[in-house]
Amino acid sequence: MISTQRVIYCINPDCDNPINSVGDLVCASCQTPLVYRYLWATGSLTAKTPLGTKLVDRYEAIAQQIYLDTQPRLPPAIPAELPPVVIPYLRLQSERLHLPQPYGFVSNGEEGTNDILLLENVPIDEQGNLYPCLTAAWQQAKAVRQVYWLWQILQLWTPLSKFGQAQSLLIPDNLRVQGWCVRLLELHTTTSSPPRLLDLADAWQPLVEAANQAIVSELRHIVQLMTNSEVELDTIKTQLNSLLLSTAAELPLNLKVVGATDIGIQQQQNEDTCYPNTNDNPDDSLLPHLSIVCDGIGGHQGGEVASQLAIQSLKLQIRALLAEVAEQTELVPPKLLQEQLEACIRVVNNLISSRNDELKRQGRERMATTLVMALQVPQRALKQSGGQSNNAHELYLASVGDSRAYWITRNYCQQLTIDNDVATREVRLARAMYRQALQKPEAHALTQALGIRDAEGLRLVIQRFILDEDGILLLCSDGLSDNNLVEKYWQDYALPVLTGQLAVEDAVREWINLANEKNGHDNTSVVLTFCRIAKDSLVPIPPPPPPPVAIPPSEPPETEVSALAEIEAESDLAEIAQTTLTESSQALLNLDLAEDEPSPAPAQKPTRQRQPFLLLGGLFALLVAGTGIGLFAWWQLHPQTLQQMCRKLPSSVQQLCPPQE
Repeated sequence: MISTQRVIYCINPDCDNPINSVGDLVCASCQTPLVYRYLWATGSLTAKTPLGTKLVDRYEAIAQQIYLDTQPRLPPAIPAELPPVVIPYLRLQSERLHLPQPYGFVSNGEEGTNDILLLENVPIDEQGNLYPCLTAAWQQAKAVRQVYWLWQILQLWTPLSKFGQAQSLLIPDNLRVQGWCVRLLELHTTTSSPPRLLDLADAWQPLVEAANQAIVSELRHIVQLMTNSEVELDTIKTQLNSLLLSTAAELPLNLKVVGATDIGIQQQQNEDTCYPNTNDNPDDSLLPHLSIVCDGIGGHQGGEVASQLAIQSLKLQIRALLAEVAEQTELVPPKLLQEQLEACIRVVNNLISSRNDELKRQGRERMATTLVMALQVPQRALKQSGGQSNNAHELYLASVGDSRAYWITRNYCQQLTIDNDVATREVRLARAMYRQALQKPEAHALTQALGIRDAEGLRLVIQRFILDEDGILLLCSDGLSDNNLVEKYWQDYALPVLTGQLAVEDAVREWINLANEKNGHDNTSVVLTFCRIAKDSLVPIPPPPPPPVAIPPSEPPETEVSALAEIEAESDLAEIAQTTLTESSQALLNLDLAEDEPSPAPAQKPTRQRQPFLLLGGLFALLVAGTGIGLFAWWQLHPQTLQQMCRKLPSSVQQLCPPQE
């Protein structure tokens, strides 16, 4: 039927009068913010649907293949057995930054035709307009963004090829751009022979010829390599990455990082920990490159310990990693840095897991923590124009659990991480579509956290981004992200920072106040990294200093005698002791982690490179040295616990452990 009045329904199930006019921002009856969910309809039959038509009295066609769900509170129609067309979308959910996700099905009313598949998370703005296609935005983009778009397409080539969807990257109108991010309208299954890199090179040829003159010759060389079947994909990626970092190095970069954590209005203790925090040394060499948020799990004497232990261990290892990167004379490839960061996180997991084993914690008693961590790696890079820059604008992001990261500019807010919960797992395993999985009672229960079990069970994804625009990186625990507060209020709290009307420190406090007011049920941690590219705001960022001189750990504070007295007497976590902890929680912190010594890391898988890199050898030697000292001290204090943990480490690292008596 043709809609005579454009209406949208309130999402509040208790609303007395949920019908509102399209264009309203809040419900006139209950003041709940209205949700405008724009969907992309796949299939050729959608072109026959007249504008203004409402399918099943719900989905209004506002443009060709674009529908507005006028009743977003209702679950979409999903068949009991998922059709094959949705399986690639579900299995590729880890690429949700770039790919849409299936929302539901709807009939177009014609007999003998297939139902229309509706997609969400599509490149459509808040007014229902498509973001521009890559070819239309290409000539206005600066050189670094042009290379960055091509880099993202090349990164998508392998996973899409695995599921027979690489054809999606060869259709110009299917490639849309939201600022820095390449986003696909839909997936196109390959019906004939699988596309080759030669086909991708042909698709890139018009873009290369219209590219910024500073990068045309290098891009031509890369495209030529893609046409040679004997050249491996890794070689092409290496060439494109070098060009990407050299063009990014032309830009100035100024970073300011501020963080804070708050107990909330309904909690008795704060299990969150963040870095940096208000008590941290502002001259710490890790600033402004590192930011972390951890949300502890395990209650009193557990969660707060796990979250603090995770941050202190990560700081030690990241300090050593940045110092080693600063020594390099060649660019360290992304794959190698991702492997090193993954190794750091696995070490943290095993430290917490070992502590649980030592204290005989089982099941729900085991302490653990979520993690979201951002590391800006200031690699030296040769500029396209000549000379060297001290920063190639690389940002690495890791998350475990449901603490999140968002990238916010003046024009959009993007969630960068994916929650590790039951609903997400059901989608990844192609058992359910996301809206369907949300109906499960345990949909938001976590499936991953650091310390629950051995690191072999962790599924880690380390993402790499390039900072090429002004923006805010927001890390937060679920005390803020619950109920979509960030998506609802980002303009109110981020735009004043981006326009210079609000200090970053004040913005952090206002985000926390918002969480306490609108959620209030949990602790809240917020870390903001304000990234500025504008030349008039340039503040040079020096390279990381060499590793600090070893300082003996301080004596542990005296605490009350308890069943854990022997453990607390052996605690040497000096920096953690500087923060406020309950005495019983302090007793659990008994690992030898001094700020000047890196924690042991598992040996890395060999990475094939055409040129030798010193990073693996140097970092491994540094970790071995610190590991030897730490293992010896721990062996003297906890011989049985050390042997238990050693058995969980990779065989290449077990040789560092002392022999069993």
